[in-house]
Amino acid sequence: MSDYIWFEGIPFPALGYEKKILEESRDKFVIRDEDTVILSYPKSGTNWLIETVCLIQTKGNPKWIQSVPIWERSPWIETQNGYPILINKEGPRLMSSHLPIHLFPKSFFSSKAKAIYVIRNPRDVLVSGYFFWYKSNFIKKPESLTTYFEWFLKGNVIYGSWFEHTRDWLSLRERDNFLVLSYEDMKKNTRGTVEKICDYLGKKLEPDELDLVLKYSSFQAMKENKMSNFSLVPEDVITNGLALMRKGTTGDWKNHITVTQAEAFDKIFQEKMTGFPPELFPWK
Repeated sequence: MSDYIWFEGIPFPALGYEKKILEESRDKFVIRDEDTVILSYPKSGTNWLIETVCLIQTKGNPKWIQSVPIWERSPWIETQNGYPILINKEGPRLMSSHLPIHLFPKSFFSSKAKAIYVIRNPRDVLVSGYFFWYKSNFIKKPESLTTYFEWFLKGNVIYGSWFEHTRDWLSLRERDNFLVLSYEDMKKNTRGTVEKICDYLGKKLEPDELDLVLKYSSFQAMKENKMSNFSLVPEDVITNGLALMRKGTTGDWKNHITVTQAEAFDKIFQEKMTGFPPELFPWK
């Protein structure tokens, strides 16, 4: 895997990442009590959640999301471009990360900063990740979905194992400053999810403001808003699977994964995720 850099056992793209920044962000970056952090494993709906939180902060006014690129509104802690923005930014900050828990800034765990962790059916994550990396030109491409399927189950993919990432972060789910959302619930009950985020962040929205949040965070609006994707980002700083929005549907894995693969996946899922309440995983 020569197209990757490795840090503490986790592979990252060689483009846009440095071991120095990964180490410094973990050991020295100070997350403040007033910060908000969006966390996820790649291809879990991060882009959508960022847009939603940005619109909640502006009470539905789309001016900010339509004039400032998403990677600047919610910089990525672990990237060459995001980290400098964050360390020089004053006041409450919105930031994003795909980092596994053991590489995340240590300062977070003693802070009152609010984190939102979004999870998605890992079968859809796998399929979405395959199509993204297959179309990219900055890491080793999987030869086929079968190859990527094997990589994914072994954790030999960008940001490592989905199972370990999810299991470790979900261990914080009882904390007052840690909210868990699922992509599936966001799709099924978008309004209810936005209301839950508002309540968690202490943001009071009027009904018309909530309607605006829903309008401008819709997939159609995001596709039309060039600031909502990475088309404006130089090729050398494209990060974390947030570009190349695909279908945004749930259950698309059924169109790509065989019955035999699904059975193998289910077996590993049951082994890796045992002990967690089923309601944390609202997918079929």
